[in-house]
Amino acid sequence: MIPRYSRPEMVSIWEPATKFRIWFEIEAHACDALAAIGVIPKENAEAVWKAKDVEFDVARIDEIEAVTKHDVIAFLTHLAEHVGADHARFVHQGMTSSDVLDTCFNVQLTRAADLLLADMDRVLAALKTRAFEHKDTVRIGRSHGIHAEPTTMGLTFARFYAEMERGRRRLVTAREEIATGAISGAVGTFANIDPSVEEHVCAQLGLTPETISTQVIPRDRHAMFFATLGVIASSMENIATEVRHMQRTEVLEAEEFFSAGQKGSSAMPHKRNPVLTENLTGLARLVRMSVTPAMENVTLWHERDISHSSVERAIGPDTTVTLDFALNRLAGMIEKLVIYPDNMLANMNKFRGLVMSQRVLLALTQAGVSREDSYRLVQRNAMKVWEKGADFKTELLADPEVTAALSPAEIEEKFDIGYHTKHVDTIFKRVFGEA
Repeated sequence: MIPRYSRPEMVSIWEPATKFRIWFEIEAHACDALAAIGVIPKENAEAVWKAKDVEFDVARIDEIEAVTKHDVIAFLTHLAEHVGADHARFVHQGMTSSDVLDTCFNVQLTRAADLLLADMDRVLAALKTRAFEHKDTVRIGRSHGIHAEPTTMGLTFARFYAEMERGRRRLVTAREEIATGAISGAVGTFANIDPSVEEHVCAQLGLTPETISTQVIPRDRHAMFFATLGVIASSMENIATEVRHMQRTEVLEAEEFFSAGQKGSSAMPHKRNPVLTENLTGLARLVRMSVTPAMENVTLWHERDISHSSVERAIGPDTTVTLDFALNRLAGMIEKLVIYPDNMLANMNKFRGLVMSQRVLLALTQAGVSREDSYRLVQRNAMKVWEKGADFKTELLADPEVTAALSPAEIEEKFDIGYHTKHVDTIFKRVFGEA
């Protein structure tokens, strides 16, 4: 991913130096386990660890790979340059390249998941804070982009919190599912390496031994992981799109923080554009772009092929780096989002009581009017508001068919906004718990 949309800690997980360090640890732990069961001399295993403080020369490894056309062999050759050919002759004993590559990839993904979980915690904290801050801030709810009935800004934040919290739980599960390692040798039969080696290496790296591998770790695990990231990105875009709608000039119920010196347009000095949320919408597309290739990677020929390899070299770093950046941008946007309660109230009242139509409809049916006639009476008066700018309550009070069923006091009562917010606390308890 380009530096513009990258954060250093996530980027470092995918740097070649980090990858080679993990490769070294896999090989060194495997040597320890092999020595423990008497397959290789203990002094050879100890000699490998002498390279633990070595800064592996990425350029040198690339130079060797240019000849060998094999990245793992290039690394092993470079490792031998540090520990000596005699000691290095037992490195990679009974192993295959995928043992190193797949186990390393899963270590990187679990580390990436840990950062993403921390990112989501920041987003959740921001959403919770804003939800309680605006728990009773009334705004109009919309369906199809059209005024529907009153809700609160706090409920808007709360539903986004619940959605992102589900995403976090899914990511915990995806992390657990991806945290496996395989040191099982060619085609995964352990023919040339004891299963205890796999158990030891995985324990040292914080992984679980793969239940059954072929020559690779099954890619359904990775498909699940990237699919989860895709869902999280979609939830992120859901929040961003709501903010973009609220920031439209004719709505202006909320807007991104506009800092001193910030410019909105090169041509129009008055502009304050929703650039962060528009950017988040685009970044969500990049994250979801990895989902289909990850799904297609599940299908491999027989015990392995490398059709998945080039895909994962790209989507591993690009997707996690992008989502890490985006989640932090999302959190910052929510933390600083400017809310306009007065505009929310003004927008709700723009059509002069029209949003209370359902309450009147239900009251008429409860008063003995058929639903068909009730709908006809309410809609007849509602259309005067749409088409002539009339006041809905005034029209109802002047309609003899309506007043024949409902008294003026009963009609008046149907325009109480508090009726629509009476269960906000109940919903908040469902989302955030009793506390």
